[in-house]
Amino acid sequence: MKQTQEDKKRGRIIAFLTREEIDFIDKLSKDALFSTGHKLSRSDVVRALIDAIKIKEVNGEGVNSKSDLERKLLAIMNLTLPDTLYNIKKEKENQGDENN
Repeated sequence: MKQTQEDKKRGRIIAFLTREEIDFIDKLSKDALFSTGHKLSRSDVVRALIDAIKIKEVNGEGVNSKSDLERKLLAIMNLTLPDTLYNIKKEKENQGDENN
């Protein structure tokens, strides 16, 4: 497989995702395939999400956790994370912090 100039500029990251997160990315890809005939790779989906966040000029100010970042992103999209779901996620994060 021949590398393009764009490929040479790319770095590699490894992310450990839950099965649910992987299934979500795969569903986005399959939705694109069935609606347009073009399947997006997992990398395409992740890069598109990152590019969209860059366009909105999101920064890490005031972000102490994954939940904080989620709330910041949802606020930018004019959505809210229900308090009950937020509290459950916060509890899990705190339990994880205590175990480390």
